[in-house]
Amino acid sequence: MPNAYDELMARKNAIMKQSVGLDYAKYEQGGIAFDYEAMMTDNDYDIDTIRAIQRDNMVGDTPLVELKNITAYARKYAKPGYGARIFLKDEAGNLSGSFKARRAALSVHQAKTLGYKGVIAATSGNYGAAVAALAAKAGLKCIIVQECFDSKNVSQPEILEKARKCEAFGAEVVQCSVGPELFYYFLKLLDETGYFNASLYSPYGVRGIESLGHEIAEQVMRKTGRHPEAVIVTNAGGGNLTGTARGLKAAGATNTKVIGASVNLYGLHMASDTDFNKKSFTTGHTGFGIPFATYPDRSDVPRSAARPLRYMDQYVMVNQGSVFYITEALAILEGMERGPAGNTSLAAAFSLSQQMKDDEIIVVQETEYTGAGKHIQPQISFAKRNGIEILFGNPLEEVPGKNIIFPKDGSYLKHQEIPMEDLRRSYLKRYKDTDLSEQDIAFLAEELRISTKDVRDLL
Repeated sequence: MPNAYDELMARKNAIMKQSVGLDYAKYEQGGIAFDYEAMMTDNDYDIDTIRAIQRDNMVGDTPLVELKNITAYARKYAKPGYGARIFLKDEAGNLSGSFKARRAALSVHQAKTLGYKGVIAATSGNYGAAVAALAAKAGLKCIIVQECFDSKNVSQPEILEKARKCEAFGAEVVQCSVGPELFYYFLKLLDETGYFNASLYSPYGVRGIESLGHEIAEQVMRKTGRHPEAVIVTNAGGGNLTGTARGLKAAGATNTKVIGASVNLYGLHMASDTDFNKKSFTTGHTGFGIPFATYPDRSDVPRSAARPLRYMDQYVMVNQGSVFYITEALAILEGMERGPAGNTSLAAAFSLSQQMKDDEIIVVQETEYTGAGKHIQPQISFAKRNGIEILFGNPLEEVPGKNIIFPKDGSYLKHQEIPMEDLRRSYLKRYKDTDLSEQDIAFLAEELRISTKDVRDLL
């Protein structure tokens, strides 16, 4: 087995090149620099083509809803003249029930265009269901590789929910334990099948989300006569934020602030067998959001198209209890029952809106479908079975892995800032002993949206 593992891993770059239909070497510039924009645009997909492909697949053109009751609730705790209008982009209306269908539509279209017989994706989340649904519609075979359970064979209800959804669309689901075997099996299957790598982190996966940013800019302009002051994006691997921000900018919303939001799971290691089931969120948390922001090329392709620090203006956290709280508030106050991923951003927007003037606009850029494993009750029951204490009080006192604290009321729902300079330092620390060229320094400045002098100072 060790020999088989080593042999396969030694061929990973060749396997990736064959499976994604993209020669990443042509974008390399020596050292650490590469031509990111060329990689993103070196294809036949302009925004009109992307949107046409998505419309043909029942994806996109989702409604933008003003959450008037949630806004009124936020204003209850804001000082006079404050409490921005909160809008919600209802992505649950996409085929498969999440914004991930935008990614999948382009990836599956590319796979079919290039003549692949099937697609494979490594994901525990909504992207698996999206790839499975779009592959079924395109007549392609589909395999989803899932990091699913700990060494006691215990899996979270949300992950099992997504596996059922993938299987409903005819996909084969390969379930792995937490740790390095996911990438090994993913590579092994790509090698054995010759299927297309429908990676979350390819240019196709990220460019598919640009339509979401375009639609937000257009719809807010139609409804209000202006672009929003802020768009808040649940951040995990960074593709959601990257694609949305690129679409906003391309549509003319150049002054709109792009804010990332993640669930605070500090102290829990995502590759730890013992920590795996101590969290109540399988994505959209700091365990993915921070590592992928500060080292984007940790992904399953040689160069990740998801590079959030190129586009992020602010990064905030909310706790697990606050997301559960706002999920219930959305259902009770607005009659919208939605899953937890988008509600991470909604919880942050509820708090952030209170710092903005009441004539300003903040947009939560996605919702997701909900189902048996995504509801609050199975998640809370699962947490209790894993020894997590459920409390009401101040969410800022929550200790991930030990308790979940619901706000006593809306006034306790508060976000926390993650300093952007800390993220930039973390990104740069692995290069502090590297001999960097001027081209490398310029690349890092683009990556981090700072000057070359600031790059040198931080290093």
